[in-house]
Amino acid sequence: MIEGHFIVLEGIDGAGTTTQLQLLSGRLRRKGLPVHSTREPSDGPIGSLLRQVLTGRVVVPGVAGARSLSSAAMALLFAADRMDHLDSEVIPNLLDGVTVLSDRYDYSSVAYQAATDEHAEAAVRWIRILNERARRPDLTIVLDVGAEIAAKRRRERAGRPEIYDDPEFQTRLDGFYRKLEQHFPNDPIVHLDGERDPEAVADQIWSAVEALRARG
Repeated sequence: MIEGHFIVLEGIDGAGTTTQLQLLSGRLRRKGLPVHSTREPSDGPIGSLLRQVLTGRVVVPGVAGARSLSSAAMALLFAADRMDHLDSEVIPNLLDGVTVLSDRYDYSSVAYQAATDEHAEAAVRWIRILNERARRPDLTIVLDVGAEIAAKRRRERAGRPEIYDDPEFQTRLDGFYRKLEQHFPNDPIVHLDGERDPEAVADQIWSAVEALRARG
C-alpha cells in the first residue's frame, strides 16, 4: 500500500487551524479518501499532561510561590509527546495509506520557544535538535492571522485561557510564523491569509492539498 500524506496546519492561537482541519477532513472523506485527524499536544499521556500545564492546572513550586513549568521543561515535554504521538498514532496510519492531518507540529515548539527565549536563535537550534528524529510533513499550511484578530477570536470562543495568551507574546509569535520557512528551508510550507472567510481559506487549502496529491 502507498503511504499516506502527512499534512500539518499551523498558526498562532486563534488562526483557525482547528476549524480548517475539520473542514479539510470532511472534504477528504467526501472524496472517499481515508483520513485521520489529530493534534498537538496529543491526546496521549504526555499530551494530556501538557494541556493541564497550559491551562494552569499543573504548577510547580517556585521562590515566589507556585508557577508554571520553565520553557525548557515545556520544550522537552512537547518533544517527548511528539515522538510518542508519531510512534503510536501518526506513523501507523500513514503506513496504512491514511492521510494524517495534524493541528500543529514541531513548528509550534520552535515558534513558541523563540518567542519566549531572549536567546531566540540558540533556542531554535536546540528545539530543532530535540526534534531531529521527527518525521517531516509532506505539506505544512500556515494560516497568517494578525495578533489582534486572533485575540478577538479567542475571546469569542469557549474555553479556559492558556498561559501563552498574552497579547505582546502573540504579536511576537505572529512575526515568527510569517517567516517560518527561514528556519525550515527543506520543508514544503505554504502561507495563506487566515483572516479571510473560512470557506475561502478552506478552498485555498484544498488547492494546496490537491497539488500535493497530484505530485504523488
